[in-house]
Amino acid sequence: MNWSALEALISGVNKYSTVFGRVWLSMVFIFRVMVFVVAAQRVWGDDSKDFDCNTQQPGCKNVCYDHIFPISHIRLWALQLIFVTCPSLMVVGHVKYREKKDLKYTTSHKGSHLYANPGKKRGGLWWTYLTSLIFKAGFDAGFLYILYHVYEGYDLPRLSKCNLPPCPNTVDCYISRPTEKRIFTLFMVVSSAVCIFMCICEMVYLICKRIQKLLRKKVQADRRMFAETHEMALLSAPRSGFRPNSPIRVDPTISIQNLANIKAEEVAEKK
Repeated sequence: MNWSALEALISGVNKYSTVFGRVWLSMVFIFRVMVFVVAAQRVWGDDSKDFDCNTQQPGCKNVCYDHIFPISHIRLWALQLIFVTCPSLMVVGHVKYREKKDLKYTTSHKGSHLYANPGKKRGGLWWTYLTSLIFKAGFDAGFLYILYHVYEGYDLPRLSKCNLPPCPNTVDCYISRPTEKRIFTLFMVVSSAVCIFMCICEMVYLICKRIQKLLRKKVQADRRMFAETHEMALLSAPRSGFRPNSPIRVDPTISIQNLANIKAEEVAEKK
């Protein structure tokens, strides 16, 4: 399979990704695809040829091999890498759709743009990106479960027992390079787990950033509403010089002696 073509296609998502997305892409193509192509395929290349059982019964060796290895590790990992990388094409396709839509809008509206930046994660593109992360983490977790369920763990025993027909009795079967295959299996499992962790971190980062942006918009809207309400209150106040929450105005020309004289005159009139 031409993995370089897939890498060139998926690398287009790199400019739309966050830091976690770039780390995830590096993990996939450096620690998984490179190891898969360079080393893992060679280790499992002689798997069926060097598989040996202590019997000469025709067909027993093939039946036992099929029982011990119902799914080849190499083919399972190849399917896993294809399924894990394909959700990124959703983001690429959505960005291309936006760019085409923006081009049509620009042509019909004399140079004005529909999107300031078609690759910016807003609106539907944000949901597409988040959905692609969910799919990537889900596919990785699903294939890890399949590998664990089929082989009853991530270990490869040196000796396996088989008593399926046409074997005459319980025979001992041996796989080639069990230690080396165990190491590669654990490496691929750990790298898959790290990729799942990076997807979860990126999802949490996107959701937290979205919530922070919504809260900031809400605070700005509340401040704008308060300012408009205060301005309306000032405009609707009486024009006699009174303003809400303003101190009482006192005539500075009135002295203490004048106030005393006014009080004395009021007392004399009452008498």
